[in-house]
Formats: sequence, C-alpha cells, structure tokens
Amino acid sequence: MSRSVWKGPFVDGYLLKKAEEVRASGRNTVIKTWSRRSTILPQFVGLNFGVYNGQKFIPVLVTEEMIGHKFGEFSPSRTYFGHAADKKAKRG
Repeated sequence: MSRSVWKGPFVDGYLLKKAEEVRASGRNTVIKTWSRRSTILPQFVGLNFGVYNGQKFIPVLVTEEMIGHKFGEFSPSRTYFGHAADKKAKRG
C-alpha cells in the first residue's frame, strides 16, 4: 500500500539538510544515508548518495528518472546466487 497523497512524500529531515549543504558548497561529495525509505525529490537530482544496504554503502547518482522512487530501490540488500536446480542442470 502506498502513502496517502495528502501527506506528501516521506524524506528524513537530515537528508534535506545535507543535500542543501552539498549544493551550497559546490563540492560533489557523497552523502551517506541509512534512510532507504526516503523518497527521492527533485532537489536531489545530480547529487551522489551512498545508500547503505546492511553491509556497505552503494553509490547512487540521482537522475530525473529516479524522482518519486525510494533510495532502497537502487541499493539491493540481498545477493541472489540462483536456484540449486539450475546448478545441477549446468554441470551435465
């Protein structure tokens, strides 16, 4: 179920502050974030974020197509090694 329209998109407050600081400084530094649940806003376009996946920070360069999506969508947290049956079929 998605979030109510009248509430607006959810973004952690500290993330907005960090994005404004990086924009004001003009430097292209990576903004580390643990907030995978935050929505990507138009203010974030062109910034680099390091999204934590539970093990390491995955670098994400925000583009216009990402607006409205969540940061967690671009930082996979699970490694898929395939099905056991597939490995048996490849050996033979």
